[in-house]
Amino acid sequence: MKTNELISYIEGGQLDDRLLDVYLDETRIPYQKDRYIKAIKSYEDIYKDTDSYTDEVSLISAPGRTEVGGNHTDHQHGQVLAASINDDALAVVGASGTNMVNIKSEGYDMISFSLEDISKNPDEEGTTLALIKGVIAGCLDRGYKTGGFSAYITSDVLGGSGLSSSAAFETVIGNIISYLFNDGTIDDVTIAIIGQYAENYYFGKPCGLMDQMACSVGSLCHIDFGVSDDKPAIEKIELDMNKEGYSLCITDTKGSHADLTPDYAAVPSEMKSVAAYFGKDYLIEVPEDEVIENIPVLRQKLGDRAVLRALHFYDENKRVADEAEALKNGDFNAFLNTVKASGNSSFKFLQNVYTSRDIEHQNVSIALCISERVLNTNSKESYGVCRVHGGGFAGTIQAFVRNDIVPSYRETLDKVFGEGACAVLKIRKYGGIKIL
Repeated sequence: MKTNELISYIEGGQLDDRLLDVYLDETRIPYQKDRYIKAIKSYEDIYKDTDSYTDEVSLISAPGRTEVGGNHTDHQHGQVLAASINDDALAVVGASGTNMVNIKSEGYDMISFSLEDISKNPDEEGTTLALIKGVIAGCLDRGYKTGGFSAYITSDVLGGSGLSSSAAFETVIGNIISYLFNDGTIDDVTIAIIGQYAENYYFGKPCGLMDQMACSVGSLCHIDFGVSDDKPAIEKIELDMNKEGYSLCITDTKGSHADLTPDYAAVPSEMKSVAAYFGKDYLIEVPEDEVIENIPVLRQKLGDRAVLRALHFYDENKRVADEAEALKNGDFNAFLNTVKASGNSSFKFLQNVYTSRDIEHQNVSIALCISERVLNTNSKESYGVCRVHGGGFAGTIQAFVRNDIVPSYRETLDKVFGEGACAVLKIRKYGGIKIL
């Protein structure tokens, strides 16, 4: 659709039903309409007088994600329970008919490069440019078509919040390639695998596949990474939070992520060191009883933390299966108890709530402590549960909060970490999609 027609279409309310279907919150439809129109106008302002301009555009969306269960299990080919959320990265994009890729993300400088220059460059590691090139290269390696395009991207998935803004971005780029040049035929699992490839090989971050999978596939997904070398097993699970009387709250503790890459990288590295002792690549390949039997020698050779993190993996992997089963059986209380156990294990055994290199700053620990007090977590009259969210160390916490307590919970967390720190989210049923 042409940009001027698209703006009129949105202003006239013709996209309202689609927006409600995607974002699930009627109160935020005016915000989304305004956001979409501003994005289209920004695209016009940026590209209208350039050789790469076309007024025939598509709207592509990819959600952030929340990890519901499986803290640091994916990189050991374990199981996770993850859900897409109703915050997203939104692209206004048109095929330019050139060999140039132009992407302007809100708040960042323009990125422009030729499709003849998409090889990995070590000097570009850690940059958005590397992610984009990695996704395009991953598509080409799998035989998909590509072409030049111009895009304006805006995102309300907060960067560094543990909601996977980078995976949402990778998913947007993958869907741009799919819908603009391949008639939407690149499936969501393949887009996720390509996104992980871009982040691992081009960007230089040794992440697992959970983030990309949750952003690309959407809904609440039980994912088992250990069943296939090529693609994980995915089972979508229905969860109506309102029916259960609970809300999903994510609080950004505003901790700095600077210099935390060694902390993140040490988790899979130490788990893999235990697997390597038994001649395997991943812990999923090593029976738990063999690890327990060899704890004395593992402690001596690899250190206590590696052993603790390995034992966390085995128990957390079981908890994911228990959480999925509880939700399928409609036993929400059993699900909450397992979330609580996951949080305890992450703090005590996985040890990813704060970095041992900076013990004076423990934002996540403070958030968990306050949350347990407000939610009365350790009482029979509990109002909810909480746990560290995502990679940990400095990011966010997750809480399942009884609806009548949400206002006071949010007020308390915002008072400590700043207005808007606590977000009340919904589980979105779509992953990466073309809106229009």
